[in-house]
Amino acid sequence: MKWFIDLFRVWRRELWLSVTDLGVLIFFVALPLGYPIIYTLIYNPETIREIPMVIVDHSRTAESRDLVRTLSATPAIKIAGYASDMGEAKRAWAEKKCYSIIEIPSDYARKIGGGQQAVISYYQDMSLLFRYRQNLFSLTQVQMAETAKVTAQRVADEAGGVSTLITGLPVATQSSIAGDPTQGFASFIMPGVVILILQQGMLMGITMLAGTRRDRRRRNPLGIDSTDIGAGPLATVLGRAAAYLTIYLPMTYFVVALIPAIFSLPQAGHFMDYFPFIFVMLLATAFLGQTLQIFVRERETSMVLIVFTSVFFLFLSGLTWPRYAFPWFWKAVSDLIPATWGVEGYIHIHSNGATLAEVYPQFWPLWGLTVLYLITALIIRAYTYPRKKLRQSETLADAEVAR
Repeated sequence: MKWFIDLFRVWRRELWLSVTDLGVLIFFVALPLGYPIIYTLIYNPETIREIPMVIVDHSRTAESRDLVRTLSATPAIKIAGYASDMGEAKRAWAEKKCYSIIEIPSDYARKIGGGQQAVISYYQDMSLLFRYRQNLFSLTQVQMAETAKVTAQRVADEAGGVSTLITGLPVATQSSIAGDPTQGFASFIMPGVVILILQQGMLMGITMLAGTRRDRRRRNPLGIDSTDIGAGPLATVLGRAAAYLTIYLPMTYFVVALIPAIFSLPQAGHFMDYFPFIFVMLLATAFLGQTLQIFVRERETSMVLIVFTSVFFLFLSGLTWPRYAFPWFWKAVSDLIPATWGVEGYIHIHSNGATLAEVYPQFWPLWGLTVLYLITALIIRAYTYPRKKLRQSETLADAEVAR
């Protein structure tokens, strides 16, 4: 019974310390509420349209003009104008009046009419890969349409009435985008980013509380934190984790369930499938934060430690580069980060409609990290906090109150 009372006291004290600390509230409440909204607004509209393109047309024939009209009809491309030569086109590029150049050779129409392969040159500014992706998709569609048109014309020239049967390429292709049907950037990136936001916000809040505790111990003549509870390591670690989750779970519901609904992001999974998954990830993160507190000497150290690792965790999550292509060392490091498994599992459930049973390859590693960081947090609590001095301080405080 005493253990449960200690657990409750630790939970109550940590909850009070969290809600009365403005810096911690920023990380526990303001960050999960604000960042997903700001990021999603920045990424809307989800696709880039009307990317300026300059045409260098050396052919100046009906065929080349028809090609340019087809390019201009695509949503992603906007013909900014013609250039007389590549020098003029490069100047427009340097002045950011365009981000791509199409150069049509002088023999374009002659080769098409002679049954030969015509080649046009395409130059793309690679400073933003998303522009390249949109332009490449549009050019591929135009190329297939032009190929079908030229093929039909050649058949018409050789076989007369048979041309009415030619409607496209011999083999048609059709793409079905799973998980991101709009091919939008927000629909692609936000499911993973929100999981990283949840992890980083909790880690920053926990380590800031740890830095504040160290400040209080330095100011206390006995070298203890007067607000600490003289409970055992297990009651302390579990009680603090419960306090963090008490504050964080409502924010989590807002981030993983309401943000996709507000911004109409693809949402194929069911809440009851991904919420238990996210709960385990948050539990592992709560224990990880109590493990990392050993590196926090001042309150401000949490900003340096956790913010510095944000980009690091983003790269290791597999959002920007597939994890199976990692070198073995970095893949092993990424396996130790709760958000890595959280991103993979949440995307499978949320975007692709998987069930909790189908993400066991990500679910069980999260439980493993939960146990691992629980053990490390217990070790740190047991060997770094002076329980005897803390109990002496509590006894003296009780005696003073009694007097």
